[in-house]
Amino acid sequence: MKRILDACCGSRMFWFDKDCQDAVFMDNRRLNTELCDGRRLVIEPDVVADFRAIPFEDGSFYLVVFDPPHLLHAGKNSWLAKKYGLLGENWREDLKQGFCECMRVLNPNGTLIFKWCEEQVATGQILSLIDYKPLFGHRRGKTIFLVFMK
Repeated sequence: MKRILDACCGSRMFWFDKDCQDAVFMDNRRLNTELCDGRRLVIEPDVVADFRAIPFEDGSFYLVVFDPPHLLHAGKNSWLAKKYGLLGENWREDLKQGFCECMRVLNPNGTLIFKWCEEQVATGQILSLIDYKPLFGHRRGKTIFLVFMK
């Protein structure tokens, strides 16, 4: 069994090794399209599944990466929506459920890396939805990485 789950891999933008053999790349969509500037956007997960219902057993991974959609407002067919995904009407409950699922599939003492962009929703709003507290994190501009331990 692989040790890492990327629960919302998208195009694997921040991975140095986009084909990491120790990771399962999961997303709720497959996409191969050209963006408005001519670049290709390829979303090709190993597993197509929803982060609200992760199809793995409890305690399956040592590390989970959770980089869910963070946009509430973007054109449905815009390059932003294609690249980053859109939050739905029930985004608060969706993200809360996503955290619960990510924690569920973590081994005891496993690590969750949460990536969020505060372009439209502040990180504090997300943290108020969940019962988990980050150990530490790093902010660069509007993007923040937070580290949780189960």
